[in-house]
Amino acid sequence: MGAIRIAASMQGVHCVLHAPQGDSYADLLFTMIARSAKRPPVTYTSFQARDMGADTAELVQRRLREAVERFQPRALLVGEACTGELLQDQPAALAQGMGFDCPVIPLELPAFTRKEHWGASETFHQLVRSLLRGQPVRAPDPIAEGRRPRANLLGATALGFRCRDDIAEVTKLLDSAGVDVNLSAPAGATPEDLLRIPEADFNVCLYPEIAQSTCAWLERMFKQPWVKTVPIGVGATRDFLLEVGQVAGIDTSTAIAAGRTRLPWFSRSVDSTYLTGKRVFIFGDASHAIAAARIATEELGFEVVGLGSYSREFARELRAAAERYGIEALITDDYLEVESAVLALAPELVLGTQMERHIAKRAGIPCAVISAPVHVQDFPARYAPQMGFEGANVIFDTWVHPLMMGLEEHLITMFREDEEFHDEAVASHLGSGSVSAASADVAARPAATAEPTRSADDIGADAAPLWEPEAELELKKIPFFVRGKARRNTERFAAERGVARITVETLYDAKAYFGR
Repeated sequence: MGAIRIAASMQGVHCVLHAPQGDSYADLLFTMIARSAKRPPVTYTSFQARDMGADTAELVQRRLREAVERFQPRALLVGEACTGELLQDQPAALAQGMGFDCPVIPLELPAFTRKEHWGASETFHQLVRSLLRGQPVRAPDPIAEGRRPRANLLGATALGFRCRDDIAEVTKLLDSAGVDVNLSAPAGATPEDLLRIPEADFNVCLYPEIAQSTCAWLERMFKQPWVKTVPIGVGATRDFLLEVGQVAGIDTSTAIAAGRTRLPWFSRSVDSTYLTGKRVFIFGDASHAIAAARIATEELGFEVVGLGSYSREFARELRAAAERYGIEALITDDYLEVESAVLALAPELVLGTQMERHIAKRAGIPCAVISAPVHVQDFPARYAPQMGFEGANVIFDTWVHPLMMGLEEHLITMFREDEEFHDEAVASHLGSGSVSAASADVAARPAATAEPTRSADDIGADAAPLWEPEAELELKKIPFFVRGKARRNTERFAAERGVARITVETLYDAKAYFGR
């Protein structure tokens, strides 16, 4: 799947996968989940059980020839699924000996022991190395060439989390700092684009899980420095621009000062201050999980009680981050282990992947998705980046709204027995324009049977007290979800003391009495 993600991200690249019949679920992931307009550029050998007794190598060669003739790729990736590995047909070696005009990149991916992110990282690394082999080392000088510094954005892929919008947001961010984007890869790039990587002055590692090994290799072989800060969150975005300035040798203070985001103000607003101290559990890929922990603690005032990732290759970075919050990192790809941790910690918000969404739903805990793997709702049609200053706005909305809705549901449950929330309620907090079934029934009664309006002289000792108009107005200032209880407590207070008319003073006396 990692190799397929790289092929599907690029143009002019095709992947031939030695795999059994039925092992083609990738089509569903890209077309139905990621909303891709075309199926991924993959040809499967699709061997069957009856092929096992024959020469499957001949089947591989036939599929390779058909794929090249049909799709005319400018670069060919050749690998095998975990089942295909058992046959030991070595499809990459067969492809290299078939004399194709396009570059053939062999994929030696141990599918039994490695995961998807590693497969994507290794595929991208091998693709870049193969295409740039023999390229001269350049020393671009933007000042001498009379141009602005140029950067490559590396790591965005298909099926990644908000990659499309992150590329656009980081491009705008760099432009505001006086930096041009040379290319973005693998997302949207062609094999010819990869040949232009050395023309940039530095690289930006947008997603370390995909591009870190490639950036490190480019630094060794082509002397290209790279920006390591992932700009997710307000603080990280400012740090990113500072690092860009250091790497590119330019002043980015103006871009930092001009950055506009509502997150800091919103996080200090009245609506958010009562969320301070909320206990949060975070799990996802290492980059998004570490960034989420920083945002949660430094920018929203939450308390991180759990931090974990399935990215074993970045376990050291994650453990270092967890240590800063006084907790132990959870490194696992077992969702049941993650579920046990969530239930044991009982957080008030879960930030995770699609799997953690299901875990939180079963546990009745608000949740927001921050990382792949994700479902179709996390490939929005709207612009919704995670990176940059606009990404900080999106993150605030995405994280805080589940807490707001959770609080609303809690209050409704708490006051569900009050008359304003009861199915048989006569009154409604929505006003005279909205009446319940019971009040509609009263309105429909004949006038002769309607209860007459009572005056103060008609009130007996056991009758409900009357409300003065000023007291009614004061009662309306109380939030609707506790107004019914306040009314009943006040009437009970007045009745016990023989008060026939409830005034503003009676209302506050009752409030003080029941608030003791």
